[in-house]
Order: sequence, then C-alpha cells, then structure tokens
Amino acid sequence: VQLQASGGGLVQPGGSLRLSCAASTSIFGLYVMGWYRQAPGKQRELVARITTGDSTNYADSVKGRFTISRDNAKNTVYLQMNSLKPEDMAVYYCKAEHVYFTDTVYWGQGTLVTVSS
Repeated sequence: VQLQASGGGLVQPGGSLRLSCAASTSIFGLYVMGWYRQAPGKQRELVARITTGDSTNYADSVKGRFTISRDNAKNTVYLQMNSLKPEDMAVYYCKAEHVYFTDTVYWGQGTLVTVSS
C-alpha cells in the first residue's frame, strides 16, 4: 500500500489547511487511518485517528480545531486544520493500520505545514 499525502504549505496563524492522504488499496475500508506530526527536534506524535467505523480521537492540543474524516469511495483520509498555531508547524504523516493484522502498517511520505506570519 502506498500513501500519498498532500495539502501542506505555508499559512498564517489563525488560518486553515486541509491535508489529504490517498491510499493505493482496494480495501481502504479495512484500515484504521491516522495523522501524525513531527516537529524539528521532537518525537512523532499522534494528531488524529479514525477507525473503520468512523470513530475518531484527537490529541488534546488539536481538539476543537482539527477534524479527521475519510472517504472510503476515494480511498482518502483528510485532516481539516483550522485556527492554526505556530506550534502546529511540523511535517504531517498519514498512517494506515490494518484493522485485523495490526502489524501491517504503512506510512506516507509526509507533508510540511508551516505556520508563520
């Protein structure tokens, strides 16, 4: 499975971006999808996660500002990011984890989000 993340870029504080991650699999609906981020000098952290049943969970730092969603017909997961802050600046990665075979994990290549005035 290949994951292609896109949508990163430069945005001013308070602005919005929508990230997309397209998966090359016909069984996208069997994957739990997640967005992670890694800022310089920091460990990669979970931002948001969506299950095969569309249950979601978020890092406390993004609750109320970010929304994860998925479109199984398009094999794509999205991350809508609103009210962006400088501390949101990082490389964002999407991750796919098979719902049954949890050792089966794939990562996208990352997309850079820069929040700066």
